[in-house]
Amino acid sequence: MIKQLHISNYALIDKLDIRFNDGLTIITGETGAGKSIILGALSLILGDRADSKAIRDTSVKTIVEATFGIDGYRLERFFKDNDIDWDEHECLVRRELAPSGRSRAFINDTPVQLNTLRELSTRLLDIHSQHSNMLLSTSAFQLSILDSIAGNSQLLEEYRNYYQDYREAAKQLESTRNNIEQLRREEDYIRYQLTELQTKQLKPNEDQELEALQAKLSNINELKESLWAVENQLNSEENSILERLSTVAQHLETAERNLTEVEGMSSRVRNALIELKDIAQGVSATIDTLNDDPNELLRVDDRLNVIYTLERKHNVQDVNQLLDIQSEYERKLGEIEHNDDIIEELTARVNATRQEATQLAAQLTAKRQDAAKRFSKELLTHAMPLGMKNLAFEVQFTPTELTVSGADSVEFMMAFNKNQRPMPVKDTASGGEISRVMLCIKTIIARHMQLPSIIFDEVDTGVSGDIANRIGEMMLGISQNIQVIAITHLPQVAANGDHHLRVYKTDTEVETLTRVETLNPDEHVIEVARMLSGKDIDQAAIENAKSLIKNKKIR
Repeated sequence: MIKQLHISNYALIDKLDIRFNDGLTIITGETGAGKSIILGALSLILGDRADSKAIRDTSVKTIVEATFGIDGYRLERFFKDNDIDWDEHECLVRRELAPSGRSRAFINDTPVQLNTLRELSTRLLDIHSQHSNMLLSTSAFQLSILDSIAGNSQLLEEYRNYYQDYREAAKQLESTRNNIEQLRREEDYIRYQLTELQTKQLKPNEDQELEALQAKLSNINELKESLWAVENQLNSEENSILERLSTVAQHLETAERNLTEVEGMSSRVRNALIELKDIAQGVSATIDTLNDDPNELLRVDDRLNVIYTLERKHNVQDVNQLLDIQSEYERKLGEIEHNDDIIEELTARVNATRQEATQLAAQLTAKRQDAAKRFSKELLTHAMPLGMKNLAFEVQFTPTELTVSGADSVEFMMAFNKNQRPMPVKDTASGGEISRVMLCIKTIIARHMQLPSIIFDEVDTGVSGDIANRIGEMMLGISQNIQVIAITHLPQVAANGDHHLRVYKTDTEVETLTRVETLNPDEHVIEVARMLSGKDIDQAAIENAKSLIKNKKIR
């Protein structure tokens, strides 16, 4: 429910704060007092287009802010999906309009896109007027009415899960068929490329190993000379490093007998001598393996040329990437060779999910048709007292392919006069008649589903007397389940209110401003009396107002 509304710098409103309560709230006021201005500000909260002409003072921005109580609305997923702070009890929605015309929207002080604001606000508030009834003529809204009466929420959710699975399976099947068809067109090319790669018998990291071998073979003589020099220095027949180190070790052993300062040094030298002898042996063994083999170098060069040619052809950097390409070609050929199995498996999945969805859609249709019969009877029961005694109503069902809503297209067919053939809603009724039909519908579905707070904007225009009483009672009945706000000029409707707000204009020295006051019970009586008798309120009007208020339906 909407709990509070703040409007600043909008049309005739400099600053306005309105508190709302649950139940039925009546808003009255003279024509031109500013009721439509308040609705215009609320439409900004609902995500409607902002008009910079409505900015009262072009030096400051316009702000419209509404606080909603959201207990029971199951909106946590919406807030999480849109990364908005979540409070399970209240929600703050704000729209700002700069003098430049730039509009900004916020939910719980988080900036949001206008579509996000609209998605939330329309789940919290519904402005219903003679000029906003096209919704009734849409198949989607008509289906939602039947589903709410039939209690189809759980069945519809189950159906949509299977329908989504079916759509995804069908999409995957189509995509796979297209891919396989493309692969078949490329099969010869893929086989040729794969055969070329496979015949080369590439190995992981082969290019790196060959490049290292190539560097070794290309410099074999220089390497031998360097190693011969090392071997000669370490282990020549005369005056080699090893021979000299052996002598050093012997001298240190002699010194260690009488000089503690050099104790242990001979052992360290002999350890170094052991390490150098091992190095000398390793160098000698390596020299034996270094053979100057031009044929081996030629083989390595040829192999690298083969690899480099393939890398340039496939625009890759190393042999491992060539192996990846080879694996991908093998995978594609595997798909081609096993495409019948793949298509058969996917087709089976499509058929299974479609069958499940079709069965659930049939259940939805049956429940909707049963609900349509009950809905028709109940609608006529509510409509006749509102001056539509000749109303004829039926729901026309047309089978369709599976859609997100089932396999039904529905059309509400109505006739308001005798001997008139029922026709689609949009072709049959005046704005006043449709408004009263919508009032009846919302009276019915308010018992079956969580509706947003409803604002009825003078939907009682053109009626009076007992019909006006019935409309007031119907609004009061709806308010037992949801918050209802009614803008009205009829005292019979106003008398049913639990709360009463009066909109009026006041003049300052320089401008005219719109104001709103909350009426206490005594002021409520006076306002209803004024609506009954006009400006001159006498005791008879007051007593008549008290009688209307006293006789309203009690919860």
